[in-house]
Amino acid sequence: MPPADKTCASCGRRIEWRKKWERNWDDVTYCSDACRRRKVSAVDRELESGIRNLLAARPATSTICPSDVVRAMTGDEDEWRALMEPVRRAARRLVAAGEVEITQGGRVVDPSTAKGPIRIRRRRP
Repeated sequence: MPPADKTCASCGRRIEWRKKWERNWDDVTYCSDACRRRKVSAVDRELESGIRNLLAARPATSTICPSDVVRAMTGDEDEWRALMEPVRRAARRLVAAGEVEITQGGRVVDPSTAKGPIRIRRRRP
């Protein structure tokens, strides 16, 4: 039986076990060469913090849009589009850490496969 899946340290997507990684599965940290090159930057950590701060400032049952995070941090109407994918990556890392959930249409979705608009909320027990 193959080992359990892992989460990419950079993008937060699920890494499924592959036969070619059999000998070094414990060392696999990133899902791709692009994620290995990108790693997690200081901006990525700021975005994670921004998600936490916005959620903390709202009622426990509320959600936020990834664009809310970027707009709150930059204040620039043009810059937010370029940072949307980094915010989504930050949200996926926080899902893997058990801090938040990603929803679509009010339902929790798998962050590795979610496409389209998402909302972020605090993890519910």
